[in-house]
Amino acid sequence: MAGQGTPATALLTRRRIAHRTHAYRVAPDAPNYGAVVARALGVPPERLFKTLVTEVDGALVVAVVPVTGELSLKALAAAVGGKRAGLAERTVAERATGYVRGGISPLGQRRQLPTVVDSSALTFDTVYVSAGRRGLQLELAPADLVALTGATIAPLG
Repeated sequence: MAGQGTPATALLTRRRIAHRTHAYRVAPDAPNYGAVVARALGVPPERLFKTLVTEVDGALVVAVVPVTGELSLKALAAAVGGKRAGLAERTVAERATGYVRGGISPLGQRRQLPTVVDSSALTFDTVYVSAGRRGLQLELAPADLVALTGATIAPLG
C-alpha cells in the first residue's frame, strides 16, 4: 500500500509482526465517529479501539479503549497506581506522540508512553487501532499490541 506508511506500520514491518492495514473514508467530525468507522470497515465496533492520551498525576499515559464505551479515568488512574487522571491537551498529545488527533496510534509514537489496554481487547483474535493517520486502521493480534507497547491490561470502561 504505497503512500500509507506511518511510524506504526514501519514498526510492525521492521519487527515482522503480522498485521493488515485498512483504509476508510469518514468525515473527521462525523457524530459517533468510532461506530461510523467500524461500519465503514465492516467490523463489530467492539473490535475497534481508540487511543487516548491522558495525564495521570501529571504524567502522560496512553489508554487504548473500545470506541463503543467511555474511558473510566478512575480505572485508568488505578491501573497505573495513580490518583487523578484527565485527558491530555491536544497539543501535548500531538507533541508527545508525533501524531495528529484523530490519527494517534498506540504504536510507533515519538516517545513510547506508558500504555494501558482495555482488557476486552484480549477477547478477540484481532483488534483495530489507528495506524497513525486519519483514514487508516491497523488490524493486529491484541497480544502483539500489548507486547509492542509494553502495556498493562486493565478494565477501563
